[in-house]
Amino acid sequence: MRRIRAAVTGAVTLSLALTASACGGSADGGGQAKKTLTYWASNQGSSLEVDKEVLQPELDRFERETGITVKLEVVPWSDLLNRILTATTSGQGPDVLNIGNTWSASLQASGALLPWDEKNFGAIGGKDRFVDSALGSTGTPGQDPAAVPLYSMAYALYYNKKMFQDAGIDEPPTTWDEVVAVGKKISKDGKWGIGVEGSNLSNNIHQVFALGKQHGADFFTPDGKADFTSDGAVAAVKQYVDLMAADKIVAPGNAEYAQNQSLSDFAKGRTAMVLWQTPSQTFAAQGMTAGEWGVVPAPVPSGAPGQDAQTNSMVAGINMAVFKNTKNLDGALKFVKFMTSDAEQITLNKTYGSVPPVKSALTDSAFSDPSLKVIRDTLAASAAALPQVPEESQFETVVGTAVKELFADAAAGRPVTTDSVRAKLEKAQQQMPKK
Repeated sequence: MRRIRAAVTGAVTLSLALTASACGGSADGGGQAKKTLTYWASNQGSSLEVDKEVLQPELDRFERETGITVKLEVVPWSDLLNRILTATTSGQGPDVLNIGNTWSASLQASGALLPWDEKNFGAIGGKDRFVDSALGSTGTPGQDPAAVPLYSMAYALYYNKKMFQDAGIDEPPTTWDEVVAVGKKISKDGKWGIGVEGSNLSNNIHQVFALGKQHGADFFTPDGKADFTSDGAVAAVKQYVDLMAADKIVAPGNAEYAQNQSLSDFAKGRTAMVLWQTPSQTFAAQGMTAGEWGVVPAPVPSGAPGQDAQTNSMVAGINMAVFKNTKNLDGALKFVKFMTSDAEQITLNKTYGSVPPVKSALTDSAFSDPSLKVIRDTLAASAAALPQVPEESQFETVVGTAVKELFADAAAGRPVTTDSVRAKLEKAQQQMPKK
């Protein structure tokens, strides 16, 4: 997901389930509905206005081809989920919308979204057009997906070449030990080794999930029960917070970051490294040229990314969903087919710095850039989908908040111990729905 997803209240799944039947389409009357669609796009670029500038020409092209007008609204990630909830309650939902791929199973459980069965996938060219890792984040395994992949991303480690050069560092780190060693060498005189977004709940989850895999923890049992207090989960959270608390390579102020401030610090030469999803457009908007930064796979214990303990990213990305009660299903399917066509996949993913989840578009030369190759390789070999369970949204909220509170402790100089981490995670687990 390019913009970090909003935190979700514990009542999301129930609220959506109760209101799904009220969800409506875009226009009044059958004739008018067939000529219009409403589309809520997520904020992918450096601003809402940039997204409008990117998307409107493509929507105009779709109208010329089909005669269907698409009414566009770009919604910030901080508002998107609440907007979905309000829409389902009022019955004034859009026809088509973008969702963060980690929401797929939670929204699927509500019944509000169109299931992508064989017939619906057939209308857009077939399920086998999409990359397997992207399909893995479209809903609960064994059920028809709740959405289709639109943009694919993964985390990587971005580093400031000049700051590395000034510190006499010749090679970027590939292990966490190396990250800490490099960070300590750089963290002085107002400069810091690595940036975090300590108050961004979803970003916290993304990082501790990958670290959890490296410690043998999944945060949920195979039957979908919350498992936040295992030794591996505790170790993962402590390792992440210790970048500030013990290693002292993260500025204490990062505990309050939640709006991509770590990218600004990176571009301005205040922070040497950042773990992020395809930030090239934001770097450019901050005045940074492509030659000023480098990118390598996110670190793993062995230095060689792979599966299980060498997993280095969650499968990040944006999915496209259709409200089940749209009044213009045929038009909505045509629009999803258009947006996932090779031409649009190449145009949009190239613009946003992401990679296509459509196999045939992914092979285009536009995605052969070395920085994008890191993302492609990560998605193909060393990324794992966040737990595809209905309670995933609540997981982001309660564990993300626990990590936020631990960063606040670290910033204030309060000790962050294994016991204190476990206590926070126990509290988080108690807030989860009982199975």
